[in-house]
Amino acid sequence: MIKIDVVKQLPTFSFEFEQSIPCQGVTAILGVSGAGKSTLINLINGLIKPDKGKISLNDVKLVDTNQNIFIPPEQRNIGTVFQDALLFPHLRVIKNLTYGTKNIDRERFNGIIDVLNIHHLLKRYPAMLSGGEKQRVSIGRALLTNPELLLMDEPLSALDMPRKKELLIYIDTLVSELKVPIIYVTHNINEVKRIANNVVILEQGKLLSYGDTNNILQCDYLKEWL
Repeated sequence: MIKIDVVKQLPTFSFEFEQSIPCQGVTAILGVSGAGKSTLINLINGLIKPDKGKISLNDVKLVDTNQNIFIPPEQRNIGTVFQDALLFPHLRVIKNLTYGTKNIDRERFNGIIDVLNIHHLLKRYPAMLSGGEKQRVSIGRALLTNPELLLMDEPLSALDMPRKKELLIYIDTLVSELKVPIIYVTHNINEVKRIANNVVILEQGKLLSYGDTNNILQCDYLKEWL
């Protein structure tokens, strides 16, 4: 369970969010551009500090402004996959996967590259990969840190439709086979319908709605808003 109760003043609005989210399956963060989706992700992973509030992951305090607690990003046991794969161009895939990772579990490593189907890519450089392959490597790198939670910030936005459909299948497999809980940011309602168990709706930095995906997406007001 991740518990979030934070306030952050942004240039255009005040971001305020209070919600507990189970660490299981896929929870989508849905909203139009500028709704505060990436702000929420970066508050969770520690790239942004809230002005006030607290965040805890599985009962471990990550942030508590009243107690002056702020766990740095690298110590949060949270993996993040961004829109850009952010691979090191001068390193082969296998070095990108293991960069900064200590004491790699060989069995887990093999399981991850099998699930993501990237074994044949290990000796290639990023310039030799398609957009979808780069994102699979980026996901693999995040998973090799053995995170309690995986954050995905619009990972399909730069991909064409065939690659998007392909990567959605891999994301499904991560949840079903590796049991990795995912918080998935998107502005695409079709992606939410495809993979999300629960959905958070953001509008102008505020929580508009949260709940089971099927129930939330059937709301008449949401259909008009989207």
